Amino acid sequence: MSVSVDGRQTRAVLRKGKYLVQNDKRVRIISGHYGSGKTEFAVNYAVKLAESGRNPVLADIDVINPYFRSRETAAVLKEMGIDVIASSTDATALSVPAISARVFSVFDDKSRDAVLDVGGEQNGITVLNRFSDHFDKTEEYDFFIVINAYRQATSDASQVEDYIRSFEEICGLSVSGLINNTHMLKSTTAADVICGFNLAVEVSDKTGIPLKYSTGLSMLEAGLPDEIRADFFPLKLYMREDWMT
Repeated sequence: MSVSVDGRQTRAVLRKGKYLVQNDKRVRIISGHYGSGKTEFAVNYAVKLAESGRNPVLADIDVINPYFRSRETAAVLKEMGIDVIASSTDATALSVPAISARVFSVFDDKSRDAVLDVGGEQNGITVLNRFSDHFDKTEEYDFFIVINAYRQATSDASQVEDYIRSFEEICGLSVSGLINNTHMLKSTTAADVICGFNLAVEVSDKTGIPLKYSTGLSMLEAGLPDEIRADFFPLKLYMREDWMT
C-alpha cells in the first residue's frame, strides 16, 4: 500500500490494531544507539504491559550509559505494579557496571512479562552473552532495535543494517523487530515521526525485519497517516523532567 507523505511515496503493510505488546514474545530485549530513546521506550513498554493486565518486570542491564537509566523510574513504576531490577546498588546517581543476579529470574518465572533495557554500544550488547544458556533453552524472546533517524550513526538504511548485523554477531541473537523512535525530544513533530517511518520501512525492506511500532507523544497521532497510526505507540516522557527541553 502506498500513500503520499509530504510529496513522497512510502509503503507499509497495515497490521492488526494498536498496542500489540501482548502479542510480542514474553521476554523483550530493547536496545538502540545512544540517544535513540530506547530507555524511554522500554519504560513505556513496561507501563503498557501493566495497563494491559500483565505482570511485568523491567530489567535495567545497561552497563554503558550512566544517564537516563530506567532504574531512575523505579519508584514510579513500582506504584504501577512494575518490578524494576537494576544493579545491586540502590544509589541511582551512581554508574555501577554490575548486573543483579535477579535478572536470571525473568527467564525462569514464566508468569512474568520481561523487558530488558540493554546498552546500545558493542560493549553494552555483550551483556546478553551472560544469558546465552537461557536463550538457548527458550524461543520466548523478541529483540527490538530502536531507531532514531536523527542520530548520525543511524541516519540511513545501510548504517542501521550494519548496526543490526554487528549486534547479532556479538550476541548470537536475531533482531526480530524495528522501533521507529525518531524524535527531537519535546519538539518532535508529526513530520519527524514520518521521516523515521520512511527510514524504518527502508531498513525493513533491506533486512526482512518487521517494523513493529512508531512512537511519539500522543498529541502527534492525529497528524499521522493511517499507515503509521495503525502501529503508533504513544509515549509519556518518564525519563525527562518537566524543566528539560
